[in-house]
Amino acid sequence: MLDAASVLGDRVSAAIEAAFGLSGVDPVLRPSQFADTQANAALALAKKVGKNPREVATAILANLDLSDVGTVEVSGPGFLNITVSPEWISGQLATLVGDDRLGVPTQPARTIPIDYSAPNVAKEMHVGHLRTTIVGDSLARTLEALGHHVVRQNHIGDWGTPFGMLIEHFLEVGPDSAEADLLATDPNAYYQAARAKFDSDADGGAWATRARDRVVKLQAKDPESLEIWRGMIDHSKEYFHRIYSGLDVTLTDADLAGESFYDPMLQQVCDDLIAQGLAVESDGALCVFPEGFTGRDEKPLPLIIRKSDGGFGYATTDLAAIRYRVQDLGADQILYVVGASQNLHFRMIFATAKAAGWLTRPDGVEADPIHVQIGSVLGDDGKILRTRSGAPLRLAWLIDEAVEKAGSVVEASRADLSADERATIASQVGVGAVKYADLSVAHDTDYVFDFDRMLALTGNTGPYLQYATARIRSIFRKAELDPAKASDAVVLTEPTERVLGLALLRYGATVAEVGDQQAPHRLAAYLFELAQAFTSFYDACPVLTAVDEPTRRSRLTLTAATLSVLDHGLGLLGIRAPERM
Repeated sequence: MLDAASVLGDRVSAAIEAAFGLSGVDPVLRPSQFADTQANAALALAKKVGKNPREVATAILANLDLSDVGTVEVSGPGFLNITVSPEWISGQLATLVGDDRLGVPTQPARTIPIDYSAPNVAKEMHVGHLRTTIVGDSLARTLEALGHHVVRQNHIGDWGTPFGMLIEHFLEVGPDSAEADLLATDPNAYYQAARAKFDSDADGGAWATRARDRVVKLQAKDPESLEIWRGMIDHSKEYFHRIYSGLDVTLTDADLAGESFYDPMLQQVCDDLIAQGLAVESDGALCVFPEGFTGRDEKPLPLIIRKSDGGFGYATTDLAAIRYRVQDLGADQILYVVGASQNLHFRMIFATAKAAGWLTRPDGVEADPIHVQIGSVLGDDGKILRTRSGAPLRLAWLIDEAVEKAGSVVEASRADLSADERATIASQVGVGAVKYADLSVAHDTDYVFDFDRMLALTGNTGPYLQYATARIRSIFRKAELDPAKASDAVVLTEPTERVLGLALLRYGATVAEVGDQQAPHRLAAYLFELAQAFTSFYDACPVLTAVDEPTRRSRLTLTAATLSVLDHGLGLLGIRAPERM
């Protein structure tokens, strides 16, 4: 199955090559108010071939065969206006209806580790983790749908100096205490209690001294310290499970690859960089000065891989991680779904890894690391979303609040359903609303968090799309027909049928674009346009009461195809579509 744009683009490019001997020319396809598509390549080619744009367009037209697709004419200064025939659309829709993949292509498989979510052990996840978690998860789902081998990498903070005080606090309160249980139920409370003890005793006190000594013991693999540390991680896993289950994301324990995983590799990272002459001593620290990075004073910027006190930092761990992902996991591409503020850091990491030869796999293939920059979630004051006290907004609270607010809407509109059914719908709508509001904007831009707007049943929202699927399901319940069995020929006689058909054919190309450009917001925009096209179709074209049975069956098939695409697309965004709303 092919969408119109890909067919027309190929045909116009071939006509340009036939007319002027120029291969690979962009056909410059654009939407048109006078046709389905407008090819504007003639305007860009005119100067190159020494003709005016209309002459160029006429020459392209003379070599352009669209007899099996539709009609084309030259208009204006040199536009090619192309109108696709209903018969061609119907033929392509027949393929879509019989295709379990709904036109989503299977691309040559690549191995793609995705670094996303990355919470800290013994700390609560906050709203800052929301975007990296759901954007990364949507990309993972999309790339898998395209046939790639995705390796989820949850780079949790599970190592380092804070664990000295956390372990000492654990020893003091005991493993069976209510305070220890906070690691799974309220990590922030546990962390703050340990921090308060450390800060109040920081000036040479016995407790703070024990905490510092505990760090040394942990790093030296002291059995008692390691056992307590592992227990703390297990407690935190319980908390992570609850958050990920609430958000309906696909991360599991098997995807955990935290800082501790790379700790045994850090000294080797330093030794290898020294051996290659890339790392040098600077003010007591071991640094790499990757080419092309300078500060405001125009002096080279250092990437510190070993601090002056001998400790390793984030850069060392990230270098160990990128080398492992290329050399051991065999990555073709690595996605780092991390805040935009870390862009300079990752560019320096990528440059250093490339200079060290760590981006080249043993088979000679060079991996492509990409920083998928994540913008911030803002409050209505335009600042980073926080509580009234100024603390980061807890992610668990945000999820619960979204579900509760959605529950109020569902309870008011669906009193006919059982309490359990309403609770399920509320969970799907509340979480879906939050995820869609995030995924519908470009991942590198900020957006304002607004429950009222994101839970609205109208406009570009998750509930609007979920309602569209529920509405379609209600049509098939009334028809007493399984939508999976609606597979009759589609005959397009009305303008809104034609618009909906063309929209359905764009799905596969849209999913491919999302995977290639790491852009879930393009899928969200497509699904919103598709839902709008269906609404226009449904308002203009009776389905169950169509004028005759062939038309009824045709429209039911078109409706079923819309449901399949909406369901599948929402699934790639990580959003469930309720049976009823």
